[in-house]
Amino acid sequence: MQNQLVFAIILLLTSLADVQPAALNKSAVDIDFFKLYDNPEAHISLQKRLTTADRIAAHGYPSEHHHIVTEDGYIVGAFRIPYSHKLQNQNEYRPIVLIQHGLMSCSDAWILCGPNDGLPYLLADAGFDVWMGNGRGNAYSRNHTSRSTQHPYFWKFSWHEIGYYDIAAMIDYALETNGQGQKSIHYVGHSQGTTVFFALMSSRPEYNEKIKTAHMFAPIAIMTNMRNKLVRSVGPYLGHQNIYSLLFSNQEMIPHNNFLLTLLFNVCEPDQQLRIICENAMENLYAGSRVNMTAMPEYLATHPAGCSSNQMLHYVQEQQSGHFRLYDYGTKKNLEVYKSEQPPDYPVENISSEVHLWFADNDSLAAVEDVMALADRLPNRELHHMEDPMWNHQDFAINFEVRKYLNEPVIKIMMEFEECNK
Repeated sequence: MQNQLVFAIILLLTSLADVQPAALNKSAVDIDFFKLYDNPEAHISLQKRLTTADRIAAHGYPSEHHHIVTEDGYIVGAFRIPYSHKLQNQNEYRPIVLIQHGLMSCSDAWILCGPNDGLPYLLADAGFDVWMGNGRGNAYSRNHTSRSTQHPYFWKFSWHEIGYYDIAAMIDYALETNGQGQKSIHYVGHSQGTTVFFALMSSRPEYNEKIKTAHMFAPIAIMTNMRNKLVRSVGPYLGHQNIYSLLFSNQEMIPHNNFLLTLLFNVCEPDQQLRIICENAMENLYAGSRVNMTAMPEYLATHPAGCSSNQMLHYVQEQQSGHFRLYDYGTKKNLEVYKSEQPPDYPVENISSEVHLWFADNDSLAAVEDVMALADRLPNRELHHMEDPMWNHQDFAINFEVRKYLNEPVIKIMMEFEECNK
């Protein structure tokens, strides 16, 4: 007890020695000793996660963060590189490009390869006005005009709504915000970013007039021949309306955990002292692969970005049915919503815009046979077969040679279109 008393007196004297003179005039009752000892420098603090806009700005590019309200009340985030700081072309004509991510992803995925390889940076330096969208429910699109993310109805959507509402809103918003009187844009999508394009353009064919060229990386619509073992194993259980799919529906998939993502950000970012842990984990996980290893730690710090479980269910339904069609609610509700027992197929024949399909032999999600089946129904398409026999689904996003084999050819097509339509 005596030792504790002595220790308390020493602490008191030490704290008073650090107090400003003005504070010494106060009575002991007025001094907040807790604040004196609550020294933030003595605590372990986590840095705030960077947004897509922060990452863009860190490379010297102008960056903007926009919040777009959809027709059905969702508020989706979009990031923009309006012009190139290298070209200083802010007062020149800049064709608009909208880039859309895949399932469980977000706008960060497009810029993790850095300014030398990342498609948004290369497009900006080629003179384009670059927009990166985020589908409802991911890390940048978790708001609604009247619903909280805690309400189950917030998650009552699939990729159909992302295409029908979100992509449509992004296109209209970008055209208006650009301010140069443009009537149409270029579009790039990866994986689910292709699915939502097909859903929009076939369901609202008037939007085809707003598309100059569309580039589908690993296009996913028909899924009959897809080889992914996980999807094929859960398909019989979740690909039909039953108790399993009912329990799985209308909820957040891998619930957003800001602390965990912030922690991963603090471990995996380039300027963090624990970066080596993340690098070693990535090297062990992707040993022998062709991914951009510099980008992989950042990928871990930003993914998964979240989605609705209905997006997963919709894909599994596609695999089971062999059709590219709207969400299957079950016979009773299908009759109410669609006036038929089965959901209708998307009329992809309505897609009149210029569609470029980029596909690969080693893609376990977008099988060549399924891409060909879709291509046969598209009236205005061009096929681009990746010659590398090992090129797979993720290579379209983070292959270490993605600039050479994908990004530069895509930009060339866009620029040739602009030259021919001056």
